[in-house]
Amino acid sequence: MAKIILIEDSKTLAQVLKPALELKGHKVLWVNDGRGAIFEIKKFKPQIILLDLMLPHVNGFEICQAVKSDMALMKIPVIIMSTLTAQEDQERAQNAGADHFISKPYDLKQTLAEILKFIPKEEK
Repeated sequence: MAKIILIEDSKTLAQVLKPALELKGHKVLWVNDGRGAIFEIKKFKPQIILLDLMLPHVNGFEICQAVKSDMALMKIPVIIMSTLTAQEDQERAQNAGADHFISKPYDLKQTLAEILKFIPKEEK
């Protein structure tokens, strides 16, 4: 079982992805706002961060950059999940330190497979 934090403002998407990951045996914390996301990451101590880019108050680029510049958090894989699919958005996410980029809308089965690649072997 892995601990996964899902930072996503869309209740609809969260209500699909969170239960799908929980059915695979993972513990998922859903945060629906960019404000306070770093606090929740530090408190929850996830093995994976699933991060939307378009969030209220603090965007995903800023959150990713904050995670990757924090010595205690920088090794946690950050998977960006966004409708911002232009090349410059993907490059900006990569420059912020993102480990992977998944375009929305996404195929749930394929997305789960991509996310599960980032779970440490001892947690699978």
